[in-house]
Amino acid sequence: MKTRLGCLSIKSDSYNDFSEFLPPAQAGPAKCIKLSTEEVTRWADSFDILLSDKCGLTAFRTFLKSEFSDENIEFWMACEDYKKIKSPAKLMSKAEKIYKEYIDVQAPREINIDFRTREETKQGLQEPTPTSLNLVQARVYSLMEKDSYPRFLRSKFYQDLLNKTHLHCQRKSV
Repeated sequence: MKTRLGCLSIKSDSYNDFSEFLPPAQAGPAKCIKLSTEEVTRWADSFDILLSDKCGLTAFRTFLKSEFSDENIEFWMACEDYKKIKSPAKLMSKAEKIYKEYIDVQAPREINIDFRTREETKQGLQEPTPTSLNLVQARVYSLMEKDSYPRFLRSKFYQDLLNKTHLHCQRKSV
């Protein structure tokens, strides 16, 4: 119970653990630096760049989790996996799972979409294809790009991450 309550107290503006983004303190010259200032800075160039960078995606997900609003990015990632499925049986199973988890009005992690998009998606999933979720995925992407992404870039979380990578790089070059 304590652990659960502890998680609730974490807010994006008080995030302090950057260990999953920064290299270990004792990383030798042979060790690859996991995250550079340039990389973190590039995330601000476009939402596509952020999502296509493995560390950027991890940072964005972490930020959204800290705000208790990670259902959109989790849905988007589920759609990316869905598109790769070749087997019709697996496609049907995954479509059903995604619908129940994110799209249905009673979904535990319901995404914020309009009625028309929800209905069109429901119809399209009657006979699922790899592109059945493209419309709803595009709507969620657009929502994240216009709302969550700018909030991420303005957040203390992103600013602190940028500053910590900058400080780490300065110490490394001294």
